Amino acid sequence: MRKIKRISLVNYFLFVSILMQAQEIPVSIKITTQKKEPVAFASITVTNRADSAQTITKVADSSGIASFNLQKNGQYIVYISSINYLPLEKRITITGNQTSFSFTPDPAGKTLGEVVITSQKPLMKQEDDKTIVDPENLVATSTSGYEVIEKTPGLFVDQDGNIYISSMSPASVQINGREMKMSAADIATMLKSLPPNAIAKIEIVRTPSAKYDASSSGGIVNVVLRKGVKIGMTGSVNAGMQQGTYGNQFIGFNLNNNDGKKSSSLNLNYSRRNNYEKIITDRLFAPDSVLSQDALTKYPGQTYFIGYSLAFPAGKKWELDFSTSTSLNDFNNSTTNKSVIKKISTGEIITDNLNLVGNDGTALNFRSALAGKLKIDSMGSEWVNDIFFNHSRNKSEQVFTTNYNSPVSFITGGDGTSDNKRNHLNLQSDLKLKLKKQFTLETGAKASFLQFNSLTDYYSEKPIGNRQKDVGRTNTFNYDENINSIYLQGSKTIGKDFVVKAGTRLENTNMTGRQIIPDDTTFSIQRTDLFPYIYLSKGIMKIAGYELRAYLVYRRTINRPVYEQLNPFARFVDQYLTEVGNPSLRPQFTQNYEANISVDERPIFAVGINDTKDIFTNVIYQDDTSSQSQAYRTYDNLGKNKEFYFRGLGALPPGGRYFLVAGAQYNHNFYQGLYENKPLSFKRGTWTFFTYQTFKLDKKSVITLNGFWRLKGQQQFYELSPFGSLSTSINRRFFKEKLVATISVNDMFYTNKNNFTLNQGSVSANGLRKGDTRRFGINLRYNFGIRKKEENNNPFTTEPPATN
Repeated sequence: MRKIKRISLVNYFLFVSILMQAQEIPVSIKITTQKKEPVAFASITVTNRADSAQTITKVADSSGIASFNLQKNGQYIVYISSINYLPLEKRITITGNQTSFSFTPDPAGKTLGEVVITSQKPLMKQEDDKTIVDPENLVATSTSGYEVIEKTPGLFVDQDGNIYISSMSPASVQINGREMKMSAADIATMLKSLPPNAIAKIEIVRTPSAKYDASSSGGIVNVVLRKGVKIGMTGSVNAGMQQGTYGNQFIGFNLNNNDGKKSSSLNLNYSRRNNYEKIITDRLFAPDSVLSQDALTKYPGQTYFIGYSLAFPAGKKWELDFSTSTSLNDFNNSTTNKSVIKKISTGEIITDNLNLVGNDGTALNFRSALAGKLKIDSMGSEWVNDIFFNHSRNKSEQVFTTNYNSPVSFITGGDGTSDNKRNHLNLQSDLKLKLKKQFTLETGAKASFLQFNSLTDYYSEKPIGNRQKDVGRTNTFNYDENINSIYLQGSKTIGKDFVVKAGTRLENTNMTGRQIIPDDTTFSIQRTDLFPYIYLSKGIMKIAGYELRAYLVYRRTINRPVYEQLNPFARFVDQYLTEVGNPSLRPQFTQNYEANISVDERPIFAVGINDTKDIFTNVIYQDDTSSQSQAYRTYDNLGKNKEFYFRGLGALPPGGRYFLVAGAQYNHNFYQGLYENKPLSFKRGTWTFFTYQTFKLDKKSVITLNGFWRLKGQQQFYELSPFGSLSTSINRRFFKEKLVATISVNDMFYTNKNNFTLNQGSVSANGLRKGDTRRFGINLRYNFGIRKKEENNNPFTTEPPATN
């Protein structure tokens, strides 16, 4: 009887909810420029004239459209505000004959100056399940896309190039919504080749929905590239440099053309980069022996980048978008590593040697994509199809020598070549239907194909002059991956502001790896998994006119090992350490629960739990087949991890002379499992504090301060000492605000370095890691353009409703 009563009660509330909405009809409001171009992300507030307490505020999508459920025959006041446009207030009456409205606000100014734009834009805002970051001020002090990511508040980039959002699991990185399927090192190389002014915005998705790939347990960082959006021909010339111990220099050119229907963009960039990394390590490998190493690696290189995009309509409802880019990185890295083994008790030196390693090569990356979007109706229903292809090839020549000074003097060495090719094809189709009663249905399918081939050929000279094939390091490895997926999710607004979104994603994984040389070994994985997703959102209250909104999210994700972690090739680091992949590595699964709160579309607080099974991570093992001074770094499944985190963020509203964003995040991890076949129990709590601040000296000058500080840091099982970075810049605009000059100092107190400790299993080590992070820089950007004359002098235009 209780069960019947519950079902009846649920049915009753559903019936009442439907009855309450029966008198409401869907209404779309579109904001356009005087050239009929959409005004993206405009703020639209609709107030009932009969009851001013009934107020709804929404942000228009990228097409300038926002949808509302309003009472039939009701009279409303519509208030529209957007960056670089004057506020607009209009009165409308909802009838059965007109449910679509279009408004055109008056531009606030005609110049190309950007100071008005950036002074009003919020640095961060919340849209549905993602945070949008406007990187304009970050771009002005950066020499690459990688540096823009490093300076983004709330994102943390470690010394290996991994990007973190909320958890201690790395985020998935996308370019224009497309997953790159690359290792952290390759993604870092790609972002370093990306011009900073090519980035239009950064989308941070902490809890991705069923629409996104399930391989995003650490969230998603989507870098959206800039396209020609201003009417007419506009562009910029950029140049800059940074100087630390070594220096970076870059020069770039950007040209955009938009005739009102077709838009295109061309981006050229050249950069010359050099920096260093120093790692000092003491590793115990016997009760009375320690291996001390002092390694210095230099990373000089040159990068060439060219990118082009073209967007145009194909008929009345289709839009096509083509983009392509190529980058070439020419590098010549070198490492000097001093190694000493000595007795701890007496200080007696057992062996003393100097290892020299040089890597000379190129990294080529080519990307091309074609997307087509069909606008189904004026409510925002659309069908998007996307084809993406990415080819990369890394070729390098390595030469290494070891000079032994004691106990006897002799020299050994070797050389080799490495050739890695990677092809990635992605086919995707997404359908979104805006239905009646504020219900949105989303579904889609995706097929991803990845092919990776690695060929290495090495020779050793022991002693020098006796060159022989190094069969232990000569390797041929082929890897193929195919992931097929479908998803279905729906979202509905119940009542005034209660949003429910639920869905599921089905992914079929097929992975095959084969090592041909030195041994013929093969592994194969075929599996199909289901990934549910639930999202709840509701307005709680208003404080001083700002809406306080709460969110609850649950999702299940997978983290698959990438080819770099599976490749069994033993990469030579020095004579005491090698890196090797693990072809037996299994995927890990995470269940994420998060609750968060935002104020006026700005996230301020979140708390969550990540429960991970079969976790894999970077580990170091002693090599049992040789002396205990030998170790190898690999990846292994260790057991499970439960991570608890919370994040707080506060900000002063933009628009005044002073703007501030400050936040803190705490992560606590508890690992349990087996390490070297022995029980593992590891706990670590980490605090991270970050801030971003701007102060307008006058109408043309802005000072920026940004930084982070991390306490009790953790990187896998490495325990890190406190470290952080504080950077500042000042920019000023000249020549009618067309020239922007920026002077910057990165890591001004040189605190972005850390001591580390590793005590797991038979490995006990500690040391210091630092790089060329303190740098002084100057950037110049000159904006130019020919804007077409406005044809319509009427600042307020109301179009008739669109017909389908």
